[in-house]
Amino acid sequence: METYPIWFVAALALLVLELASPTFYSVFLAFGAFAAGLLDLAIPTSPIWLQATVAIAVAMVGVVVLRPFLSRRLRRSGEPPLTPGIHGGFVGQRALPLDEIGDELHPGHVRLAGESWLAYSEDHGLIPTGTAVIVTAVRGTTLVVKPVSGSVTPES
Repeated sequence: METYPIWFVAALALLVLELASPTFYSVFLAFGAFAAGLLDLAIPTSPIWLQATVAIAVAMVGVVVLRPFLSRRLRRSGEPPLTPGIHGGFVGQRALPLDEIGDELHPGHVRLAGESWLAYSEDHGLIPTGTAVIVTAVRGTTLVVKPVSGSVTPES
């Protein structure tokens, strides 16, 4: 029985899966399935174990040899690597206070990434509206900030 249509459909399904999850693994599995399909098309009497071995070998070569090279080439120059966590990339970013920011019990709001975030002062001093701040930590969905200039108005 010729199994090349099954290999080609599997390759197509793996390519669609790669579109949904751009991790650069499914594309190499798809190449392996495609290679196995080509083997079955070229040599219809080839055993299924040989086709599967070709599929696995091609996929492994792709993941081990080509994936690291392509990942480096496709990364934009000057772009830092992905940071862990959902908001981990906010640390070190500048933000603008929308209202006065105090300690944990008197938080304010900052504008960052086009959204308003709850924030409190790292050193528990007051940060007036309009003073640029830098995010020093993320606690859940609250940002910990400090003034860029270093000048903080003391609490009264």
